Amino acid sequence: MSEDIREVVRQRYARAITERTGCGCGVGCCGGDEFKEARSIIIADHYRGEETAGIPADAVAASLGCGNPTALAEIREGEVVLDLGSGAGLDVLLSARRVGPTGKAYGLDMTDEMLAAARENQAKSGLANVEFLKGHIEDIPLPPDTVDVIISNCVINLSADKGKVLREAFRVLKPGGRVAVSDIVLTRPLPEKVQQDLAAWAGCVAGALLDSEYRELLRSAGFTGIEVEVTRVFSLKDPLARQVLPSLSEAELEEADGALTSAFVRAVKPN
Repeated sequence: MSEDIREVVRQRYARAITERTGCGCGVGCCGGDEFKEARSIIIADHYRGEETAGIPADAVAASLGCGNPTALAEIREGEVVLDLGSGAGLDVLLSARRVGPTGKAYGLDMTDEMLAAARENQAKSGLANVEFLKGHIEDIPLPPDTVDVIISNCVINLSADKGKVLREAFRVLKPGGRVAVSDIVLTRPLPEKVQQDLAAWAGCVAGALLDSEYRELLRSAGFTGIEVEVTRVFSLKDPLARQVLPSLSEAELEEADGALTSAFVRAVKPN
């Protein structure tokens, strides 16, 4: 099942960037005019104009997540940053500007098409302190204790083994390093059939954890200082919700309304 989920996600995101429709937390996910409109349920404008000034327009247009982890993370000059599921590279490029020439920003993605777009955007940006890596967020291709900050924008929920993702994050963080991610979080369980819907996995819905589950996985990985801050509650009464969760009836959508949120998730690796 986990490989099926991974392949569905990879195909959808490859199609999204190839068609230049953009897809961070794709609602549906991506491809076709109906999904462009439906993304408005999840996607919002999380970046101020002054933040993205000088960043290639393609990176901005193709990076539609559920938050702004670069603002959340309080990234400092000289730090090493890793973006899990870096897509077309917006958050990596923003991080690279914040850490400056003495720091470094890594992006990790499994999709060749996304990596190609990210490297093109890096070349346009002129930023040299950036490196995009191919790999899976469950097996981060970096040594232990090498990263100061891990960010991610609506990607961890796509993994079928989130516990492994967080254990890997703990491994590569330096002592005192921190996780600061934007993600989709549930306030209560969604109907079982949504959990089994691979299309919903690629749309950041079915894979979402409960708040309590997220906290427990972070604790089990070794993190402390755990915070899960809900920033937006999504309405499933919106007619466009049918394109997000097409398997649900009107009654089931009503039952699930208010369960789906975006949140900032923070945690620290102890010294």
